Amino acid sequence: MIGFLQGEIVFSDGQESILRTVQGIGYQIHCHWIVPEGSKAAVFVSHIIREGHEALFAFKSLRDKKFFELLITLPSIGPKAAYSLIGALGVEQIVRAAKSDDKTTLRKAPGIGNKGAGQLVLDLPNKADKVMMYSSRTIRPMHSDVMSLDQINYDENEMSEEIENINHSPILEETMLACKELGFKEEQILPLAQTLLLEHSVSRPEQLVHLVLKQL
Repeated sequence: MIGFLQGEIVFSDGQESILRTVQGIGYQIHCHWIVPEGSKAAVFVSHIIREGHEALFAFKSLRDKKFFELLITLPSIGPKAAYSLIGALGVEQIVRAAKSDDKTTLRKAPGIGNKGAGQLVLDLPNKADKVMMYSSRTIRPMHSDVMSLDQINYDENEMSEEIENINHSPILEETMLACKELGFKEEQILPLAQTLLLEHSVSRPEQLVHLVLKQL
């Protein structure tokens, strides 16, 4: 079973990434945040094998990975729904919502309906504490030139320059056109797209479109 991967990102769109290891093997992994293509990355991985189908899910911390593996043991919660839930809410918010019987918050995650939210409220509070004991620290890379997936930051000068140029970005312009074709209004999409461009390393319009649609 695969529990950890590191290497170079050759593709990433906010839904999945392809990570090429030093052995030259490219692993296609579910990854709900964008990683700049060409960058080095290290992730915890949950390797799911069910009925002949295999899937790899990437996580920034051991706690996230273990919490995912707990969620998929619950009735009515499959791997995709569990991964979506963690990506949308985060471990701490999921636990708080389950313990406070807040089904409305749990249903905000794609793939979690009334039945799934009810199952989380019923089963999770008695099981979550053991998982919360695992470290929430971002994975430490094995080599100094390999960064964790959320360690890609801008210095102040880079950020100022990006803010100045963001409204003239071809990526933003193409994203707006794509979203308008899908029926969304500019005033609904533009502020969100601008914010996402600042918060994420986006190299292609389709990556930004994926991020925008996930927030709607």
